[in-house]
Amino acid sequence: MQTQLAPEFQNTPDGLQAEAILRKCVHCGFCTATCPTYQLLGDELDGPRGRIYLIKQVLEGEVPTRKTQLHLDRCLTCRNCESTCPSGVQYGHLIDIGRKLVDERVPRPASDRAVRWALKEGLPSPLFAPAMKMGQAVRGLLPHSLKNKVPAKQAAGAWPTRSHARKMLMLSGCVQPAMMPNINSATARVLDAAGIQTVVAAKAGCCGAVKFHLNDQDGGKAEMRRNIDAWWPHVESGIEALVMNASGCGVTVKEYGFILKDDPAYAEKAARISELTRDLSELLPVIAESLQASRPDLVKKIAASAPKLAFHPPCTLQHGQQLRGGVEQHLGSLGFDIKVSLNEAHLCCGSAGTYSVLQPEIAYQLRDRKLANLGDMAPEVIVSANIGCITHLQSGTATPVRHWVEVLDSALLNQ
Repeated sequence: MQTQLAPEFQNTPDGLQAEAILRKCVHCGFCTATCPTYQLLGDELDGPRGRIYLIKQVLEGEVPTRKTQLHLDRCLTCRNCESTCPSGVQYGHLIDIGRKLVDERVPRPASDRAVRWALKEGLPSPLFAPAMKMGQAVRGLLPHSLKNKVPAKQAAGAWPTRSHARKMLMLSGCVQPAMMPNINSATARVLDAAGIQTVVAAKAGCCGAVKFHLNDQDGGKAEMRRNIDAWWPHVESGIEALVMNASGCGVTVKEYGFILKDDPAYAEKAARISELTRDLSELLPVIAESLQASRPDLVKKIAASAPKLAFHPPCTLQHGQQLRGGVEQHLGSLGFDIKVSLNEAHLCCGSAGTYSVLQPEIAYQLRDRKLANLGDMAPEVIVSANIGCITHLQSGTATPVRHWVEVLDSALLNQ
């Protein structure tokens, strides 16, 4: 696609990066077939191809409107289009640039600004944990829309105390310790069973995705730099990997090197952090091999007693990180009956970070569509790999929705 940048964008980092991405797009339209919002709304401007055209117009000097902003806001950033695109268009990076440029030129209504500010400042805040605790205490009295965002209180279980020669860092995350603390402790216990010690850097916090994707890119980058500073002593001491058990955080940390590539003080460190980052599912082959060797009867026992599982692969795992099939394959090798829906497994569930708060109508349509496809498999438990997906899906079903590592942890504890 030919692009003639307006003078204000020529030779700027955003302009040069956007132009390089745009030039890869051949406007073939393959992306529209797998775009969730295009499927629901049927509007070309609510699909990747249309949004790319809107961003191109802004870069060429056309004045964006509130309508332009709305079409960009409706994008889930699920990056399904990247998996479909035959030309390798980095749509995720382009939509970040487009939203930033449009927000600089189109004032948002006061109510819109207030909600977005509350999300970007509140979710990563130390005040989130006590607020969530209070919400869980009165959960039964909350209105339905708010109750959907407050999961029932969860016991975390004990953190392992053994030391191992193999050590890996883990990001606790911003909302996960308060909302579903058992995901982190279950991760530590499963890794411990495989002979790996989990290390948490106390000063590391939110991965930066919340602020970055709400157009506070400077605030997001500040959180990324803080995490790098917290992790760097462990990197220098030879930590084996940085483990992510929330795929939304994982895809962001894997892109630290790209996001901070122009930061002279952090570019090299950020690239190293991205190289070390592994989604927890990438460790499953090692975990499965270790457990099969140390507990030879485990597979037979799991096969006899484990619940029937339906796996929802988050977009941040299958499209953002391009990781597919690992969870099903390796949990299956341990005896679990786990399947992925044959219908629309590639589509977003509608959670998408803060999307379900900002675009609830679309988000709940996608949730119900996803749950219907998962329900066709009649699972006893639905499993996923990202806290946002888990919370969002659970709000629409009585079937338990858990992180897959919790199910594996429960099986190990019960054998």
